[in-house]
Amino acid sequence: MVKETAVSFTLFNTAIGRCAIAWSERGVVGVQLPGRDAAATRAALLRRHPGAREAAPPDEVARAIDGIVALIAGERRDLADIVLDLDGLPEFNRRVYALARTIKPGATLTYGAIAAQLGEPDARGVGEAMGRNPCPIIVPCHRVVAAGGKFGGFSAPGGIATKRRLLAIEAAQTQAEPTLFDRYGGLEFELRRSGAKTRRDRG
Repeated sequence: MVKETAVSFTLFNTAIGRCAIAWSERGVVGVQLPGRDAAATRAALLRRHPGAREAAPPDEVARAIDGIVALIAGERRDLADIVLDLDGLPEFNRRVYALARTIKPGATLTYGAIAAQLGEPDARGVGEAMGRNPCPIIVPCHRVVAAGGKFGGFSAPGGIATKRRLLAIEAAQTQAEPTLFDRYGGLEFELRRSGAKTRRDRG
């Protein structure tokens, strides 16, 4: 019989509300974005990790929390060094999450572009994997968008409004210059909108 890994969690404050993070001895297993209040956030995390115990975070998890808080506050932080425990997830999902973690703050990549890089002919599997992302922010699914400048889905509390807010926070601390991701439908759309707004303001 395989022994289940113990999971602990804690809640913490961010610029968008009270989040939660869960971890095992192998790494972070989940991040919960804010619900309507702390009780809702706690309940949502416990639905995903029944039996998890609330505890003070160890040093490595505390550093992960600091990184998440700073990123949501608008600082340029790379969370790629946070160790995740994705044991038990499908291999395809883990590949999608690993690629998503390479997208830097202020940049975006489309579902189709990720599918193409993984050698997959259909982007729907990428969308499904993102919808099941257990560690939002650390695995930045909010940076994965639909083609044509559309935001695509977002399964976390608040839905598209939360995704828009996270992207706005990150765009606010980067220069609006074209990047490699523009040809995949990322910043190019935002640049067109910004240009149109500027022209209207001048008119």
